[in-house]
Amino acid sequence: MSVKQLPETLINQIAAGEVIERPASAAKELIENAIDAGATRIEIATAGGGKTLLRVTDNGCGMGPDDLMLAIRRHCTSKIATSLMDIRTLGFRGEALPSIGSVARLKVTSRRPGDGEAHVIEVTGGKVSEVRPAPANSGTSVEVRDLFFATPARLKFLKTERAEAGAITEIVKRMAIAFPAIRFVLSGPDRSTLDFAACGTDHLARMAQVLGDDFRDNAIALDAEREEIGLTGYAGVPTFNRGNSAHQYAFVNGRPVQDKLILQAIRAAYSDTVPMGRYPVAVLSLTLDPALVDVNVHPAKSDVRFRDPGLVRGLIIGAVREALSREGSRAATTGAASMMSAFRPGFSPFHPVRPARPWSAETSPSRPFAPAAASSGLSERGGQAMFETTSTPSARMDSAVPAEEQPAVQQFPLGAARAQLHETYIIAQTEDGLVIVDQHAAHERLVYEALRQSLESRGPSSQMLLIPEIIDLPEEDCDRLMLHAEAFAAMGLAIERFGPGAIAVRETPSILGEVNAVGLIRQLADEIAEWDEASTLSGKLDYVASTMACHGSIRSGRRLRPEEMNALLRKMEATPGSGQCNHGRPTYIELKLADIERLFGRA
Repeated sequence: MSVKQLPETLINQIAAGEVIERPASAAKELIENAIDAGATRIEIATAGGGKTLLRVTDNGCGMGPDDLMLAIRRHCTSKIATSLMDIRTLGFRGEALPSIGSVARLKVTSRRPGDGEAHVIEVTGGKVSEVRPAPANSGTSVEVRDLFFATPARLKFLKTERAEAGAITEIVKRMAIAFPAIRFVLSGPDRSTLDFAACGTDHLARMAQVLGDDFRDNAIALDAEREEIGLTGYAGVPTFNRGNSAHQYAFVNGRPVQDKLILQAIRAAYSDTVPMGRYPVAVLSLTLDPALVDVNVHPAKSDVRFRDPGLVRGLIIGAVREALSREGSRAATTGAASMMSAFRPGFSPFHPVRPARPWSAETSPSRPFAPAAASSGLSERGGQAMFETTSTPSARMDSAVPAEEQPAVQQFPLGAARAQLHETYIIAQTEDGLVIVDQHAAHERLVYEALRQSLESRGPSSQMLLIPEIIDLPEEDCDRLMLHAEAFAAMGLAIERFGPGAIAVRETPSILGEVNAVGLIRQLADEIAEWDEASTLSGKLDYVASTMACHGSIRSGRRLRPEEMNALLRKMEATPGSGQCNHGRPTYIELKLADIERLFGRA
């Protein structure tokens, strides 16, 4: 069989299969062209999820008749000359328009500022018309109708109109975040109009437009640099999370990307703060020499390849973790909003209710506690040993605490403890509201951070059991546990094999105090079965520390004295990441006085 040159139309259709996978792909290419043309306003109109109509109109530099003729030919571009090592524009391959024109009905109308008239060219299934004059404003309008009419087989692989319209919306959101100085308007009969007003250089304002106003209140600024690679953006507090990764946005030199390396680095940075199945909200922007990154990995240009991927990964993980550590005591503001929404209209305080368990706060300490582990009621040791077990008589709900005996709440972000509710929640008064603390979740985080710190410094001390705890387990679980015995020993947990189907626990971390060794070992055995065998030792140690912290924390139902509650609050204020437990749940919820007043109709 002889070798033949393929027709130009078939070549374009083959290329279209790589560049234009769905209407959203076409929208992305056309929006990128508009941005590269210097547009400050871009309007996108769709119908039928972009399959029936996709129109992108901009006020950019426009094109003349000669440029129009070249624009619809493959590999014709104004953005690069001879090298792919210095790409500073979004587009550069010169494939978008000819690819679209080979599978759809394409019409491009453009006018340069100062020209007396606009010009239009049409491409229908690869057949090109002559360039002719047309009325139009300055800029360019690209209209795509009946996408894939020339390749009907591709239509079978498209999703519903709603799904395709949603994919286009996501493209517009990513472009809008990357370029806050441009106004984006997305409209059409298949959707509600979306209008992102230009925000100049205020990136956070644009992020609030796209991600919601809540993001502004729950975002931590990022600004880091390592070996001439810069990272800026915002990371959401861990308790401000979502059910999928669609709210994670990454940009490389201004280009929106969906790179696995970056997404995995975000996941690793939040590994011990976000629960399984939940995803943090983050917007990251990397800036580096174009020669250090390859954006020509795939025709869609959504994947990139870094010359030093380890450096990029380390920069992202380090910057995010430093930001979370810097402001880690913050909890999501949405917790209070969810609590407020739980109070439905029609609620009556006179409905018969089952009597609540008595509050345990009787008096408050006469002076504020120092934010250190040596505060009254809080020992140097962690775990349950951090608190004495002396119980306190319950206070009557109508008893008044003299004002002069209350600590000065304005000195502490988390306020001063006023009561313990159901032996589970600590109620603290702040200067302008109140805080409700989940005592187990909060203490679990404190123990976890103490374990990590001791591991990084000298290693946690261990306490030898007078009688080793023998735990019967399936033989395969024993095998898995012994594979990680060295990691456990680094955490102060000493285990040995005791026959084919048992494990002997000889030492436990001192910081945990009294711990249920049987429950701890059984849970570790279950979790090890889910571990990634390729994970690093440090990652495994963090995982072990998290599990140990959960078993070594004060439990719900434990009655605390006022000085113990205040000591816990002070330790939270001094501990990074105390706004959420190791599983990503919030450790406290704050209600402002204005919120409380609204509940009673006083605001």
